[in-house]
Amino acid sequence: MSYLTPEQVAAASKANLETLFGLTSKAFEGVEKLVELNLQVAKATLAETQETAKAALSAKDAQELLALQASLLQPSAEKAAAYSRHLYDIAAATSAEVSKTAEAQFAELQKSFAGAVDAAIKNAPAGTENAATLVKSAMTAANNAYESAQKAAKQAADIVEANFNAVTSTAVKASQAAAKTAKRAA
Repeated sequence: MSYLTPEQVAAASKANLETLFGLTSKAFEGVEKLVELNLQVAKATLAETQETAKAALSAKDAQELLALQASLLQPSAEKAAAYSRHLYDIAAATSAEVSKTAEAQFAELQKSFAGAVDAAIKNAPAGTENAATLVKSAMTAANNAYESAQKAAKQAADIVEANFNAVTSTAVKASQAAAKTAKRAA
């Protein structure tokens, strides 16, 4: 029977700790990007609000005020769509980094388990060949299931991104049409 040595336990603990700190670092990078994006948006919004207020106060009549309002509609929708896109990109990049780390950890665990199973099979008493075959079949089935799940998750992520792009594009087009209609009415 094979037991883990203190060195193996220490090495595994060190590797797990490094992974934890790596994931924590990636999470903080995502938060930093999010905070930076929100600060940029806040500064830009403040400056635009100041300009809009000045323009609204200098309007000579209601017609000019309506024209100003119509001119603001399309850029606002496009900015909201761009902001959403940036948020999605930050979340997707952070998620990809976490997934990459998880996949690497799973591959290492899988390799270690396969090695342990192979060692156990080599040292197994005669007559246990059927059990060894069963264990190897179960490992293969588990690996295939994991790969299928990964492919399904990737396809789902691709569908979500395509839907996000379609919704964003539709929203921008709708705001452009509304802005044109508002300009004609003004």
